[in-house]
Amino acid sequence: MGRTTSRRRVFRVVEGAPTVRPDTLTVEEPLEIRVGGKPLSVTMRTPGSDFDLAVGFLVSEGVVRNPADVSGIRYCAGATVDSGNTYNVLDVALADGVPPPDPSVERAFYTTSSCGLCGKAGLDAVRTTATWPIDADPLALDPATLAGFPDELRAAQRVFDRTGGLHAAGLFDESGELLCLREDVGRHNAVDKVIGWATRAGKLPLSGMSLMVSGRASFELVQKAVMAGIPLLAAVSAPSSLAVDLAAELGLTLVGFLRGASMNVYTRADRLGLRDPAALAAACD
Repeated sequence: MGRTTSRRRVFRVVEGAPTVRPDTLTVEEPLEIRVGGKPLSVTMRTPGSDFDLAVGFLVSEGVVRNPADVSGIRYCAGATVDSGNTYNVLDVALADGVPPPDPSVERAFYTTSSCGLCGKAGLDAVRTTATWPIDADPLALDPATLAGFPDELRAAQRVFDRTGGLHAAGLFDESGELLCLREDVGRHNAVDKVIGWATRAGKLPLSGMSLMVSGRASFELVQKAVMAGIPLLAAVSAPSSLAVDLAAELGLTLVGFLRGASMNVYTRADRLGLRDPAALAAACD
């Protein structure tokens, strides 16, 4: 498809001197996801890995749990009045016996690239029941290994190098190897693309894996990690209070402000070999 970037003429002003030059922008287009021909959600995304995005979204919502749950995915021809294919509408066919999405999953209006929860019927509908509990996941990760994730993520962002306008999500194994990276104008879309890739490859649950995201860690990103069986979520920026609460409730290790050798570990620091100094002192009394 190759529509991840677009060229525009801009005025570049440096120290008051204007010049005209081309600039490369990140493409943002709507994607309508249908299930069994029925519209489910519209999200603003960067085209590319759309099938992974749709499957990852359905995993996050508890509809899909393995590749056998999906019998087919196709772009919808006739999406325009002249029967053309915009590659912005796709339909997911669920396998026989797989229940369709609950009505609470449906968005009342489109999902922006910055908010994956807009239009949810209610907050209770967001707390999807996890298929694979992660609180007992035995992941043990050296903080020094985790500290290398941001540089690994940034080095693999090829489209970001040209546009400066994309978020990224990367899946790392316990040795620190980057297994999958996806870029998108929306953080939640990038995560869905990673989870969708893993689902279609038959890798769920992602026990012992870590998810690294650019930007902040929201409630929804915690939910998506948990639904895929990922025990650790790290972000280069801050988490929200609701994200920390959900991570603590479900046993996810949540790391924020991961920059170089510094980081804030908000929950389940034991997976990084860390213990609360106060708790450690109390244990020694």
